[in-house]
Amino acid sequence: MSDKRSGANSHYSMADIGMAAFSMFFMQQPSFLAFQRMLHENTGRDNTQTLFRMEKIPSDNHIRNILDGVPPDHFDHIFFFIVDELINNNAKIIQNVLEGHTLIAIDGTEYYCSKKIYCQSCSRRKRSDGTKEYFHSFLGATIVHPGNNKVFCLPPEFIQQQNEEMKQDCELKAAFRWFDKTAHHCQKYNPIYLGDDLYAKHDFCTMILQKYGNFIFTCKDSSHKTLREFRKGLTPSTHIEINGKGSQKREYHYSWLDSLPIKDGADAALVNWFDVTIINPQGKITYHSSFITNLPVNKENISELASCARARWKIENETFNVLKNNGYHLEHNFGHGKQTLSALLVTLNLIAFTMHSACDVMEALWQQAREVCGTRNRLFIHLGTISTYHVFLSWTSLMNTIITARPPPP
Repeated sequence: MSDKRSGANSHYSMADIGMAAFSMFFMQQPSFLAFQRMLHENTGRDNTQTLFRMEKIPSDNHIRNILDGVPPDHFDHIFFFIVDELINNNAKIIQNVLEGHTLIAIDGTEYYCSKKIYCQSCSRRKRSDGTKEYFHSFLGATIVHPGNNKVFCLPPEFIQQQNEEMKQDCELKAAFRWFDKTAHHCQKYNPIYLGDDLYAKHDFCTMILQKYGNFIFTCKDSSHKTLREFRKGLTPSTHIEINGKGSQKREYHYSWLDSLPIKDGADAALVNWFDVTIINPQGKITYHSSFITNLPVNKENISELASCARARWKIENETFNVLKNNGYHLEHNFGHGKQTLSALLVTLNLIAFTMHSACDVMEALWQQAREVCGTRNRLFIHLGTISTYHVFLSWTSLMNTIITARPPPP
């Protein structure tokens, strides 16, 4: 049987090309399109038609060639569509801390590195042995919650050479761009932005206060001399809580001060400082950190403020670590390209990851399939395996096959 769907690379719609790339990430199967071509040759149909509404399957090279040059922010609206759907379905992770706020953690991460393959957008660095490396990284923004391991990505901002600048781009510059371009879309979520010590800068905090909401940032004494000096001689307010029993018992020691200048000078913004120390039953300190925020700090909210501040780590653990080590292959080179391909494919991967997280929260059949499979990674193995041999008329049919272990009707 001749396969018109995988023939010459002409007359492919951009919808088919974009969906073909996305389907690979959603199914978490790099060979998904190749298997669907074989399935179509044998049966005349395939799952790209029924599940992803594609008319034809373009070749991998054609997908890369056409997508290279498409700006990654072309897909930014999809992230907000997913979050809005979560809100419409009363997902408790959104607008559910500190009386109706949403936590958005920001941080940078690297996703590509090579000594040979590079493009005009690559960042560059020299190693101690004199060799030059080319790499890509991005600023990620993730909705997190201290009592929930589900995270939802917002549009990334890529750290790359900017045309108008000679100096190399950096994470903080990308963060300013992210807020200029994206943060106004987040205002309806009543956000509190979380970040490490890099963001606890006067200009950055002032920018958020003037335009975009609230913040809780890690604040190290080593990089905030003015704050450290102003605290000398002041007596902070304190509070102690004891949680857990037996070996899980922990003492939480809190202290805080209000209205401290973040830098020298009459124009310095005032911030509230608080400190968290956790002690185990043996008297050993298991955690200690300090933070600054524009939010009021008092005995009634200090515990929740500290939990929110510590949730910043979820962008590292539940987002970047999962994307790199648990099935999403974030650091794999799916296609580098010469312009925007590398960043575009990362964006599609982030969308797939966020859709999976949304399914974990909202979709009953997906949840049942997860329960049967045990882990999300095993669910992907099932999805990839059975979709290689069967054509499913709907996602409902596919999920029911996984749940019941019965093949779909002919």
